Amino acid sequence: MSCALLPLYRRSPPVATTIADLTATSASAPPPSQYTSTPRISPQSVRFSWSSSRSPIIYGITPESPHKQLSRLLPHRHILSRWASVATPVIRSNLGTNNRLLSSLAPFTRSRASLPQSRKSMDLNGETSSKRKRSSVAAPAERPAKHLKPESSILTPGDATPANGTVYDVEDEEDTGRVMPIGPAQADSPEWQATIEKVVKSVVSIHFCQTCSFDTDLSMSSQATGFVVDAERGYILTNRHVVCAGPFWGYCIFDNHEECDVRPVYRDPVHDFGILKFDPKAIRYMELTELKLRPEAARVGCEIRVVGNDAGEKLSILSGVISRLDRNAPEYGDGYCDFNTNYIQAAAAASGGSSGSPVVNIDGHAIALQAGGRADGAATDYFLPLDRPLRALECIRRGEPVARGTIQTQWILKPFDECRRLGLTPEWEAAVRKASPHETSMLVAEIILPEGPADGKLEEGDVLLQVNGELLTQFIRLDDILDSSVGKTVRLLVQRGGQNVEVECEVGDLHAITPDRFVTVAGATFHNLSYQQARLYAIAARGVYVCEAAGSFKLENTLSGWIIDAVDKRPTRNLDEFIEVMKTIPDRARVVISYRHIRDLHTRGTSIVYIDRHWHPKMRMAIRNDETGLWDFSDLADPVPADTPVPMKADFIQLDGVSQAAVSDIVRSFVRVSCTMPLKLDGYPQAKKTGFGLVIDAEKGLVVVSRAIVPYNLCDINITVADSIIVAAKVIFLHPLQNYTIIQYDPSLVQAPVQSAKLSTEYIKQGQETIFVGFNQNFRIVVAKTTVTDITTVSIPANASAPRYRAINLDAITVDTGLSGQCTNGVLIGEDGVVQALWLNYLGERTPSSHKDVEYHLGFATPALLPVTSKIQQGIIPKLRILNMESYVVQMSQARIMGVSEDWIQKVAQANPSRHQLFMVRKVDCPPPQFTSTADALQEGDIILTLDGQLITRVPELDKMYEKEVLDALIVRNGQEMHIKLPTVSTEDLETDRAVVFCGAVLQKPHHAVRQQISKLHSEVYVSARSRGSPAYQYGLAPTNFITAVNGVPTPNLDSFVGEVSKIPDNTYFRLRAVTFDNVPWVVTMKKNDHYFPMSEYIKDPSQPLGWRTVSHDRDRHKDGITPDAANLNPDAMDEVYEEVSDVEPEVD
Repeated sequence: MSCALLPLYRRSPPVATTIADLTATSASAPPPSQYTSTPRISPQSVRFSWSSSRSPIIYGITPESPHKQLSRLLPHRHILSRWASVATPVIRSNLGTNNRLLSSLAPFTRSRASLPQSRKSMDLNGETSSKRKRSSVAAPAERPAKHLKPESSILTPGDATPANGTVYDVEDEEDTGRVMPIGPAQADSPEWQATIEKVVKSVVSIHFCQTCSFDTDLSMSSQATGFVVDAERGYILTNRHVVCAGPFWGYCIFDNHEECDVRPVYRDPVHDFGILKFDPKAIRYMELTELKLRPEAARVGCEIRVVGNDAGEKLSILSGVISRLDRNAPEYGDGYCDFNTNYIQAAAAASGGSSGSPVVNIDGHAIALQAGGRADGAATDYFLPLDRPLRALECIRRGEPVARGTIQTQWILKPFDECRRLGLTPEWEAAVRKASPHETSMLVAEIILPEGPADGKLEEGDVLLQVNGELLTQFIRLDDILDSSVGKTVRLLVQRGGQNVEVECEVGDLHAITPDRFVTVAGATFHNLSYQQARLYAIAARGVYVCEAAGSFKLENTLSGWIIDAVDKRPTRNLDEFIEVMKTIPDRARVVISYRHIRDLHTRGTSIVYIDRHWHPKMRMAIRNDETGLWDFSDLADPVPADTPVPMKADFIQLDGVSQAAVSDIVRSFVRVSCTMPLKLDGYPQAKKTGFGLVIDAEKGLVVVSRAIVPYNLCDINITVADSIIVAAKVIFLHPLQNYTIIQYDPSLVQAPVQSAKLSTEYIKQGQETIFVGFNQNFRIVVAKTTVTDITTVSIPANASAPRYRAINLDAITVDTGLSGQCTNGVLIGEDGVVQALWLNYLGERTPSSHKDVEYHLGFATPALLPVTSKIQQGIIPKLRILNMESYVVQMSQARIMGVSEDWIQKVAQANPSRHQLFMVRKVDCPPPQFTSTADALQEGDIILTLDGQLITRVPELDKMYEKEVLDALIVRNGQEMHIKLPTVSTEDLETDRAVVFCGAVLQKPHHAVRQQISKLHSEVYVSARSRGSPAYQYGLAPTNFITAVNGVPTPNLDSFVGEVSKIPDNTYFRLRAVTFDNVPWVVTMKKNDHYFPMSEYIKDPSQPLGWRTVSHDRDRHKDGITPDAANLNPDAMDEVYEEVSDVEPEVD
């Protein structure tokens, strides 16, 4: 298991007791991403791993003084609350149950499950079922973990706060020395000490990002290691999974903490090595040294040192002894894997961050390259031999291309006993043993790709004897021959079942079947299927691969892995054909696509997708440029304008076996609502949501729907009428408190008998019989006669990790039927067909243990809608005013203790015989800047008696606040009755009307949910989300942070922020002063990256067709219009919370 650093939790706020008994249904959530952030506290981090003997060890907390070190962290409770739950069982088993450390951790203990990185990789896209046969030397237990260190593990203030979580970053002040682990390396001889002193000057810590998903890897931020192999030219050798297959940006830090940018100049298509380049002139305070590559010096029994950024500690030195030279390349699961090479094995117990470390001998020469290790706790590590990296380095030095040949066949080493079972004859075995006395294995064909050069010529199980007449048993020589024979023919002699078979194969160009370009269109990213993926599943290396399934191509909620066979009934055999097809499809068109998933090629899927070329208008090609190390973007085609919609006819279904006539009528008032968000705002966790709405005015096309489905108005809304007609809709009204949205469609496009629902003007009562009509998870109508069990005043619990819209101060209805928990949307109706209540889904909190969003299903009485819907039907958009507070009910026993007089208690009993209750202020919202606070403002703990002379015992009685700027209130405060003037707050300023995307972070004004949970707004520049692989992610700017200054200049609002950051040149460091949600100020330094993450803005503008105007700050150009989509704006690649887990749901279009 890798030395993963533990995710942290923040304690949750109190949950309203009135909601505790309600049934909650959790939405399904995907497994954690492969690159799930793992916070750290640097050298003194509280973290744990497993020693080679598998006994738990606590790193950073020594057995001599655990309580002392823990006490140092007690002020930072948000660290301990999430760490303690995982650390406690480890401490208990290692230090004893009576240790003082356990008692100190007790108040913070939480439940947390942690997955090895390899498991996270496999779980990312669902259950994994490899279609390859596993070799006998690559058993599941040997599947290792890549030794990457997630860069997002940097703890930054805010990442453990109510919005997502971070803590103090003590890396800079504490990471000053080298970490020397306990072990043989501490007792090094003088010779080893002298060697290490020379080697460390060549070793660098690499901090890097892959800006978007590509091939086998998702977008990510991480740390690794490299070492200088040419000090004069500035070449660094590291792993291929560090250099990344896709767009890369990063920097390296030398031993003396000098920093410089690095760019890729070569990444091998197969083998796990790549070469980065830096500017040697940028290193001014130390003499650059390089390590000589000596692959021939690797031998069994050789004592080695692994010098690198182990566990993210910048420099660690691990010792070991080489035990094998002939291990097959390790299998990492579904991600990138090396093959067609042997690996070197040793026991060094390396972990995350050590990828790319040099493996050196006592002479100070690099004899291998650290690549991976076992994920089950064993100390075994795997090193790549340096023969092929040395050849590539020499080619680059000479300015020559690194030729790579292939016959699209995977070979593995099998010992002689297995080869004999495959048919190796004694004569050939004797010849091989005589020619190579030390060899114990031979090369055997494992996978031959269909349609490749060897297809139909070689077969799995063929034992390789000769190539071009040369007896051959080693990968290195086979690579030599193939790499020098690109475009030529080679002769192979193999033995198949005891028979000699000679074949000729044309050697192909390995670079030609390795993607070096991708196209982004309609929000998704595509490239040709890679040799890596083809080899992994033994399929032909052709087809259009969806490396980032988002936007229009968000298929079955899986992030990647789809192969597109046809679009709009036209075949797409390769990327060029796909581009030509997409150029002809109009915006907003719905087309049929045919696709398969790479893990289930037997099943061909067919879906209808909605092509979005308005939020994502550009079709952009990115091509890798090995000269600059960047990916060059170019526009391929402008969007084809959308077709003019035409009216359509349809009929509604008729329910069989339903005796109530009212139910048959209400069917014609339901429409399915699908909402797609191009950008994550307001802490909302999803990019798409589907549910049902109720038509309240068929003539005007007005529909009421849950705000958990349509959370804000930066979105695309489509409604489906009678399961037949699809029309667009727009947001008309968002209620700030009661969880509903009013949307409108064009009724002239719908030629169907849509019926306006009749809304009851009387409140439904407890115990009243009603008919429940809802939609189950299959979007089918279900009906049940039932009874109202309770009507309870509730507030949906706040989300501790990221504030987001929630309903407060409402009367929730529950009914006595099991269908209520299965149905997210529906209605309660009487026998006369009048709608008594809406059945809505309410987005709740995210549970810390499961990372799932809780969704509540509750009824909402229709009379509460009427003050708003009546005005909208008259063409007036209500401009509500509200009291900036959240309340909850108190019973008379509590009220009496808090100072409410007996006289008022009697009045309450008379005014509300069914519920003897008053409202007490739980939390006062942080007011908008223009709001003038007065001494008469409400305070937490106040009990409201009357508003404008009316006794308040029911939620609807609070509605008088909607139209009044000031209310006369009688309250009880500290046991005393007080008359105060309560100002109300306009809700116009509470909805988001502008968003700035900068360095991968989505910035906006603090939305209403933030104001509900915080007591002070530090600025109006609030981080709502961030993209993986972006500068914001790399440097730890977390959601829920407030940015207060840029380079020392205050930025109280978005205008001042945009003005200041626009002055910063590209690729330049700048300082951001930020404040966490928990009021902790801190400073982050960040480097601007305009090439991959240019700044853009979304500004609400009713005059625009989309209702929003976009502004692109593309480097030196400032222009209105649609953003060029250079930044990664895929909402599924964004974190609205620190844990970067977002819930998804089945989607039906």
